Amino acid sequence: MIVPVEIERRFLVRDGDWPASATPEWIFQAYFSTNGSATVRVRLSNQRGQLTIKDRRNPPGSARAEFEYEIPCEHAEYLLREMCPYPPLEKLRHKVMCSGSTWMIDEFRGANAGLVIAEVEIGNPVQAFPMPIWAGREVTRDPRFRNSYLYHHPYRDWHRSCGPDAIGQVLAADRGGLNQRQNPVVDTGMARGPRSG
Repeated sequence: MIVPVEIERRFLVRDGDWPASATPEWIFQAYFSTNGSATVRVRLSNQRGQLTIKDRRNPPGSARAEFEYEIPCEHAEYLLREMCPYPPLEKLRHKVMCSGSTWMIDEFRGANAGLVIAEVEIGNPVQAFPMPIWAGREVTRDPRFRNSYLYHHPYRDWHRSCGPDAIGQVLAADRGGLNQRQNPVVDTGMARGPRSG
């Protein structure tokens, strides 16, 4: 059996003129399980429902099994509305090309507004790829920036739990680097409460 795998790298996006897509995609997603050996996610986007099971046994950035199944839109809506413990995570996804690589820039909304994270899928864990100038610090292995963590611990609540100074330290290296508008070029040098009921 051929097992489908995913290898992705994730980066904070610097303030400035990062490339927005002309036709971004609204995504709503939530999680049934984020413990043990697998993460189980339901997603609704562009009137398409999807159920995804991801292997959690290997660390992010390495090859991890990922099984995706399309489900009827109305089923995804029901699962998001009735069976997930929290309201869905919301984000606007921009798909952009950079030196032959496809990047997904997620502009979070709702309870995670203020975060912008870019990810790129690669063929193997040591594959080199050109780094866009708008890509800041890598957060691939920082669990706080995983979608499953943000679902349970939204960004707007981080200030309450650890204070604004700590949040500033997390993002400081990635702020203010692009104070003037510029074209995106490539550097080739390489708390929401639970639902009731």
